[in-house]
Amino acid sequence: MSDLHKTPLDALHRELGAKMVPFAGYDMPVQYPAGILKEHLHTREGAALFDVSHMGQAFLKGENAIEAFETLVPGDYQVMAEGKTRYTVLLNDQGGILDDLMATRIEGGLYLVVNAACKDQDFAHIEAGTAGKADLQILTDRALLALQGPKAGDVLARLAPDTEDMKFMNFRVVSIQGIECFVTRSGYTGEDGFEISVPSDQAEDFAKLLLGQPEVEAAGLGSRDSLRLEAGLCLYGHDITTETTPIEADLKWVVNKRRREQGGFPGYDILMSQLNDGTERLRVGILPEGRAPAREGTEVQDTDGNTIGTITSGGFGPSVGGPVAMGYVQTAFAEPGTPVNLIVRGKALAAKVVKMPFTDKSYKT
Repeated sequence: MSDLHKTPLDALHRELGAKMVPFAGYDMPVQYPAGILKEHLHTREGAALFDVSHMGQAFLKGENAIEAFETLVPGDYQVMAEGKTRYTVLLNDQGGILDDLMATRIEGGLYLVVNAACKDQDFAHIEAGTAGKADLQILTDRALLALQGPKAGDVLARLAPDTEDMKFMNFRVVSIQGIECFVTRSGYTGEDGFEISVPSDQAEDFAKLLLGQPEVEAAGLGSRDSLRLEAGLCLYGHDITTETTPIEADLKWVVNKRRREQGGFPGYDILMSQLNDGTERLRVGILPEGRAPAREGTEVQDTDGNTIGTITSGGFGPSVGGPVAMGYVQTAFAEPGTPVNLIVRGKALAAKVVKMPFTDKSYKT
């Protein structure tokens, strides 16, 4: 018998004909009968529903919750208004990234969403780091759905008119057909859309409500990965790890202005040194010139055959119509337009460094 966890939508995935695979300790849908390519393109054109219930959700509350949370991350949450969401990273003492996460300021504290594979250690780390100053309440009774695509706003506004004026990274508690929803206008596909937290015992009814809308189709992990890669978004454990800092990862914007001036978070001295003096390597986009994809771990060489970096994510980009990749290269080779070679099955394939994203983002700002 499988020891994989199941989300509250497990039965619905199987009813819809999903191919299920192990992911981060969960049995998850990688694709439905339409296939990854069609799911990807439909998300870019219409609206797709993803089950992301494997991710961790929690409240961090208390009079000093914000200040306590800031001792773990470089983001500025003290100046942020209630109802606003900000992407940030948990850091170790070397400035390495323990995980990336979304934190929303709510009345009395924060609403947190962390990655599935890291959630146990994340919550233990946050609880230990804020002990005596804030109360961490892990939400084990809620599912999380992502409605993504240019028509997602129309779909949700039809069901919940209160969401129509929401902007990117806004949060609101909304009742949709009697179901209490935590709605954040965000996502990880590069498209406009929402992440919607609902009570677990009402998740299937809510998912069926969304799938009953003419613009919406189910989509799985496969298309979610190709969408986020085209959007230039990092996948934790691959593009960012405990061995990479946010400055090396081209995420220096997560170190907000007040925090740069005042510090008070792990790895501060190292990150400020990198901000001021630069880094030896940087995360960049890489566009192979042929049709062969460059997968994670592919060696990147300069045109003289010297090793200058490694691919951390790569594959076929359905919207781009060809292979796309991201990875780390020595900073001297990070300028867009720089020619490089990718060593695929022993052969050097021509490629070049490019700016990301590979496709335009369509967030509602």
